[in-house]
Amino acid sequence: GLTMEDLTKLSPAFVPKTGKVTAGNSSGINDGASAMVLMSAEKAKELGLKPLARNKAFGRGGCHPSVMGLSPVPAVKDLMKRSGLKLPDFELIEVNEAFAAQYIGVEKELGLNREITNVNGGGVGLGHPVGSTGCRILVTLLYAMKKRGKKLGLATLCGGGGVSLATVLEMM
Repeated sequence: GLTMEDLTKLSPAFVPKTGKVTAGNSSGINDGASAMVLMSAEKAKELGLKPLARNKAFGRGGCHPSVMGLSPVPAVKDLMKRSGLKLPDFELIEVNEAFAAQYIGVEKELGLNREITNVNGGGVGLGHPVGSTGCRILVTLLYAMKKRGKKLGLATLCGGGGVSLATVLEMM
């Protein structure tokens, strides 16, 4: 098994000698697939389907590509400005976590509560299937909310180049 001592011996991934990001605190690039069905409330009613949740609000943001992992910060701020919601309104939060340090930066900038954020683990623990991560984050949040009887959740996603989206899911 992997020990803490083993983790301390891992080489930096990006900045030789002084870097802190290693294979031990980064998400793996994983294979994966996910799917979800999105439709209007009217279409769901027409088909006799009961939606799990609805998209209540969204925000978008961006930052310089050199700090792209922090891009959820402006997206969440945009979402709160558009919707009037505040962080304490959310019962669960799912934040894209490509690297542990990246998540900690977002947590610090937004003042996130670890007790309600990434409650099943983030990308470092669950994996980061590039191209599928956004859907994985939403589905993880939805089922965490369902399991815990929560009504309102926040999901964020950062992308290469510094783009980001944030969305509010409300259970139905």
